[in-house]
Amino acid sequence: KDVQKEREPHVHLSKEEVKEKIQSYNSSVTDKLKMTLNANGIYTGFIKVQMELCRPITVQSSQSQGRCAPSNQETAFYLPDGCVNTLHISSTNTVREVIEALLKKFFVADNPAKFALYKRCHKEDQVYTCKLSDREHPLYLRLVAGPKTEMLSFVLREHETGEVMWEAFSIPELQNFLRILDKEENDQVQLLKKRYAAYRGRLEEALRGLLQPG
Repeated sequence: KDVQKEREPHVHLSKEEVKEKIQSYNSSVTDKLKMTLNANGIYTGFIKVQMELCRPITVQSSQSQGRCAPSNQETAFYLPDGCVNTLHISSTNTVREVIEALLKKFFVADNPAKFALYKRCHKEDQVYTCKLSDREHPLYLRLVAGPKTEMLSFVLREHETGEVMWEAFSIPELQNFLRILDKEENDQVQLLKKRYAAYRGRLEEALRGLLQPG
């Protein structure tokens, strides 16, 4: 169940409260992805983000990394379903910064404005998915919820259809999308032709059997 964007109340925690929560968090961790509290009160840790992208992403090759203009070294493709990425962040990082860091880590050339970060949690035997505000702090949410992903998990999606910022797409990206759609359309056409050709062959074979003199 998707619910409207909401801002998670960020309760101010004292350094001692943060220390206690981190100790409790680390004692429950089963994957060694623990949090660390620094002397300045800022803490660091890991979050896992599931990629649920419907549209293809544009990835830079090693030769084109660092360039501003799109080049023929960029490739558009669909991410496989259920892809999960782990990101090391600090308690000061916002949702927008997490999205930017996640895309940069995997050399995704798409504009970060195309994406939104969602939280998925269980409440009253139901699963809720809610888009987070750009100013939310994901590591704080992770700390408060604890390490269990059944209680809270993060999901990266494109903005809803009505929210797509088409001006964020470059001409090469849009052309890549069209090429992918053309290929998918051609694949579906060929699949249908093959299916109907096989069906027609069985009918013709059955018809020949009926027309042969008994």
